[in-house]
Amino acid sequence: MEMSQRELKEAFVSNLNGTSLGEVALGSFLAPVCLINRSLVLIIYHQVKGSLPMALSPVSHLLLDFSMLILPLVLSCSVLSDIFHLVIIGLACFSGCMLWYIYNHPSARHPMITGSAFLQSHVQCSQVPFLTAFRVLVNVKTAISILAVDFSIFPRRYAKTETYGTGVMDFGVGAYVFANALVCPEARGKDISGSKMNYIWKQLLSVWPLIVLGMGRLVSIKMTSYHEHVSEYGVHWNFFFTLAIVRIVASVLLAVFPVNHSWVMALLIGGLYQFFLETTELKSFMIHNNDRGKDLLHANKEGIFSVPGYVTIYMAGVQVGLYVMRPRSQVREWLRAMCHLLVGSFVLYVALYTCLTLVEPVSRRLANLPFCLWNIAQAMFFMSFLGTTDIVLLFFKRRSGSPAVPLSWDMDTKQLDPDFDRKKREMERLCLFQAVSRNQLLYFLFANLMTGLTNYLVDTLGSGSLFSLCVLLSYMFTNSLVIYVLHLCRITVKFW
Repeated sequence: MEMSQRELKEAFVSNLNGTSLGEVALGSFLAPVCLINRSLVLIIYHQVKGSLPMALSPVSHLLLDFSMLILPLVLSCSVLSDIFHLVIIGLACFSGCMLWYIYNHPSARHPMITGSAFLQSHVQCSQVPFLTAFRVLVNVKTAISILAVDFSIFPRRYAKTETYGTGVMDFGVGAYVFANALVCPEARGKDISGSKMNYIWKQLLSVWPLIVLGMGRLVSIKMTSYHEHVSEYGVHWNFFFTLAIVRIVASVLLAVFPVNHSWVMALLIGGLYQFFLETTELKSFMIHNNDRGKDLLHANKEGIFSVPGYVTIYMAGVQVGLYVMRPRSQVREWLRAMCHLLVGSFVLYVALYTCLTLVEPVSRRLANLPFCLWNIAQAMFFMSFLGTTDIVLLFFKRRSGSPAVPLSWDMDTKQLDPDFDRKKREMERLCLFQAVSRNQLLYFLFANLMTGLTNYLVDTLGSGSLFSLCVLLSYMFTNSLVIYVLHLCRITVKFW
């Protein structure tokens, strides 16, 4: 019997086993290298021209950011996926050449700085740049993957796994929850010592956009017969509902228990959930019971019962956010923080290896303890590398004359350039990643809408490699253009 187009697409994203932990970890190097390359190009432009590239049109800045930040990410998960390691090596060599040039052409206006003096120097930035970069990159990579997965040029090993395994998109799901936790009110140190019930009520109200988006996605999928992978979350459940429920549960827990001990809650929830998976029929029910027509619980078992796993990731993200956003002023302090993130990631990877050996493999479908450990460890590893490249960039900015590079730390330059703050703000206004950062939920929603529209208009399974790549790049450029125009107009879309 011939399968329909919808059934073919569902089969295309089903029964997959993922890739290795090492390949996912390797992907952590690509985005930081892209970010530092874009920044180094701006620095060299400043050295050669003697001025910042603010005179260039916003379109030029958009094209520069798209070609250096988005294009490599699209190519590496499509036509260049088989030589992914060579892409990273090539971009790293390009970085090395630019670093060599900057190092050998120091600014005559700024005094030379030694290594020890650099470590003791002070940094200034209204945000933690690598934290913003992490959250933006999770959004951008998610936007790429949700459409690319429907094309044959997207490696099947990168897609979400069926039951057990470690796909790149599996990490993307956990990383999205982790990224939201990093900047939640509790992680930012918001005082919740007043009325607990009032605070919890406010958090309940704050998730209504996610509920509305979840309902909208559910209705649109059922009305259009859009293909869906029911073993991912269930028949009616989707990721918007998971985000909403996780936020509500976490808010209640953080209102009751000390925020600075959220790692204890993460450990208890993840451990107890795994204990129930091993000692009850829950695991068998989630994997083997396919009687989805019985009731809503059976129909949406993956979405409902995986919530404790995502709450675990969220609580761990709150703890990491508290640590990262702790006030620091010296480069030495930030370098120490990067080392702590890296060591923490290593410890969690050891715990993951122990679980893989003694318990069971990673499972996104179950959101089990190995899945939580892997997502937290990988997120911390990614963040530590982003932060380290920021420190490297800061040193070379100082040596080159410290031009205003967006999404990066700065040293105290007001005495050398009184107009520095204005230049910095202008460069931030022309930055694509700052545009995504301004409207992250809108970017995620628009990418989902564009994915549905593209699937409706294009035969993704029958498309050739070149055509598929053109569609993906057009889709990502459209997403970028819309969010960039909103940023240029200083429009922040917030539903709550």
